[in-house]
Amino acid sequence: MTDVHEFMGRVALITGASRGIGLAIARRLAAGGASVCLTARRADALEDAVATLPGGRAIGVAGAADDPAHRQEVFGRIAEVFGRIDVLVNNAGINPVHGPTLALDPEAARKIFEVNVVGTLAWTQAAVASGLGDHPGASVVNLASVAGIVPSPGIGMYGVSKAAVAHLTRTLGVELAPGIRVNAVAPAVVKTRFARALYEGREEEVAATYPAGRLGTPEDVAEAVAYLASPRAAWVTAQVLTLDGGLLTAGGTA
Repeated sequence: MTDVHEFMGRVALITGASRGIGLAIARRLAAGGASVCLTARRADALEDAVATLPGGRAIGVAGAADDPAHRQEVFGRIAEVFGRIDVLVNNAGINPVHGPTLALDPEAARKIFEVNVVGTLAWTQAAVASGLGDHPGASVVNLASVAGIVPSPGIGMYGVSKAAVAHLTRTLGVELAPGIRVNAVAPAVVKTRFARALYEGREEEVAATYPAGRLGTPEDVAEAVAYLASPRAAWVTAQVLTLDGGLLTAGGTA
């Protein structure tokens, strides 16, 4: 059950939050009382997403996740509107290609790392510079993936980048302790537009490989993120929580 007070008075930034997992996380944190800032590339989609959140406690700032000027604008707006930052959720990520890793254009590989890995670090650096950790209970939650735990056909470099995110999480969890907790979630296939190439047209077949009997939902991920960001996880840091319906234990891949 949602504790309507667990994030009261706290401010969260969720990147890549105009739809899917990011928007579900924003809704879950807002339901717990948080004020939220959402980012995404498309201004129109971001405006629609913000309109679904509690009035007066949600703002959106459009821009590219790997653009330093965008990051500066985001934290400026957060300071102006909310005056503090308590939670950062690094959800923005890309996977522009599908196919054998050996055939990957090196420029595409660089772009994947720039957004998924360097971006996660850069957003965290900017958050700390903007006051994350100034108040007790500060938290960073990163989005990793089961593709970073075991090789997954067709999304090899994405998986490599998410393995890096997982290790970055552990590293920052140690370096930023005790003032800021840093954790990650590593989902398997979640029913979003981003992941549809992994299940579209064969959802029942894919779901049958999961001991839980179904694919994940954005809300499944949002609930785990809320736990890691909340005081309930006050003794949890430098951890990566796998969310896979039992898939990896049963020998599966994303």
